[in-house]
Amino acid sequence: MSTGRADKVAVVGSGSWGTAFTGLLAPHVDEVVLWCRSDEVARAISETRRNPRHLTDYELEPNVVATSDARAALQGAELVVLALPSAHLRATCAAIADDLPEDALVLVLTKGIEPTSHKLMLDVAADELGLPSRMAVLSGPNHAEEICRHQVSAAVIAANEPQVAARVQELVVSPSFRAYVSADVAGVEVCGAVKNVVAIACGVAAGAGAGDNTLAVLMTRGIAEIGRLSAALGGDPLTPMGLAGMGDLVATCTSEHSRNRTFGEALVAGESLAHYESRTLMVVEGARAAMSVHELALDLGIEAPITAAVHGVLVDGLDAEAARAALLGRLPREEFYGMSDSGKE
Repeated sequence: MSTGRADKVAVVGSGSWGTAFTGLLAPHVDEVVLWCRSDEVARAISETRRNPRHLTDYELEPNVVATSDARAALQGAELVVLALPSAHLRATCAAIADDLPEDALVLVLTKGIEPTSHKLMLDVAADELGLPSRMAVLSGPNHAEEICRHQVSAAVIAANEPQVAARVQELVVSPSFRAYVSADVAGVEVCGAVKNVVAIACGVAAGAGAGDNTLAVLMTRGIAEIGRLSAALGGDPLTPMGLAGMGDLVATCTSEHSRNRTFGEALVAGESLAHYESRTLMVVEGARAAMSVHELALDLGIEAPITAAVHGVLVDGLDAEAARAALLGRLPREEFYGMSDSGKE
């Protein structure tokens, strides 16, 4: 495996995170190729150096090029970064599998749990690309709007093979972007999926007039929920307390940049998921995760009351006030129950 700079890296997905991520890679790579599903977006980026749909004020680095030709984007890439909505990950990986260089590393930025199969995103990508030992995931408090302005941020890179995480770390770390490594792929992925659900709950609460105490309760009980699910899947109990867990949870639950938090506020004000996503051109991953995480928790016999409440509001049509009453009607127990026995009583 090579060290130092890379000749070429491909970023698959030109949304906010994919666009901002090119800036992290650019100082370490001779050429960063951003693959866009839309010919129109690729042409606009080539002509103006700006993405016409996302982060429109951000000027891409000189060594970033855009294309709608997946084969050209992937050819010769040492690292392929998947910056896709969870609903599109499997189909896109299947479509690019034949063009993926056989020695390429794959970094999964997608956060979520696949409905029905309940697979984590690295496993979904590996099903189609067949490279689990050459894959890594990255997660942390990383709002694209701040990353592209070089504001200080940090993330954790998890991989089953330590050298894979180390190589990805080399290609993204900078004075303003701290990248730490981990072997806990499952824990990092559970954190990334469930924190989006908790952020919707925080948005609903804030939109209904809740104060700081309430939001703090939701976040800390959200971490407990993440911890139980992570433990059930073999995750390290420390991971939810780190960047992928508490770090990302705080950013997602409190920031104006968080689509999950702001969707929760819009939801309690009467806006539908479809209308919100159409208006903002952003995917609310927490809405999808609420369904898949709820299913997974039921299958594993794990209590996930915040997820159940969000699922009830989004899927079952439960009134937000009824969901709040259900949460408050639960009998409190030991604070960290379910984290040392695979999440079961």
